[in-house]
Amino acid sequence: MFTVPMGDDGALLQPLEPWRAEEFLAHINRGREFIGRFIGLADAVTDQASARSFLQSYAEKAATDTGRIYGIWTPKALVGGVLFRTMDLAQSTAEAGCWLEPAAVGKGLVTRAARLIIDWAIEERGIHRVEWQVSVGNDASVAVARRLGMTREGVLRQNYLHRGRRYDIEVWSVLAPEWRAAQRDPVGHH
Repeated sequence: MFTVPMGDDGALLQPLEPWRAEEFLAHINRGREFIGRFIGLADAVTDQASARSFLQSYAEKAATDTGRIYGIWTPKALVGGVLFRTMDLAQSTAEAGCWLEPAAVGKGLVTRAARLIIDWAIEERGIHRVEWQVSVGNDASVAVARRLGMTREGVLRQNYLHRGRRYDIEVWSVLAPEWRAAQRDPVGHH
């Protein structure tokens, strides 16, 4: 078990493991409508069993090196998370994502957490390309991609079916050399 401090506000990043299903469900319940506006997480996690199953699926991804999930805790509670929805080490690509409950918005938590996991993926795991897919209209997630120094590559038209509606998906990415350059010279990249 590891915990990574994310700044002076007491925020922590740590793996979100299946034994935390009850805490995870309580967190999703607090932010269900907000979280569910753009992503399917709120619809996938509806009770104790589905919360455990969701976290177990990521434990299996971690064991097979095909994904990871991390929770973001403030001193009060689990408030959100970041993940690698996919990791393909043969292609050295990964798709990162995030979610947050409303009470934790506007504190930079997702940006800080995403920066930590992207740095780990690139520097420790040799990932060359980290992708960030976001529904058009999800301005907070687009802002995170920009703060991370990602490049907007294009739009997948009507690519994501969510709650009976088709959404366009913006594809953002950062490549390892760009990431390393931005870490060496952070001025103007955040």
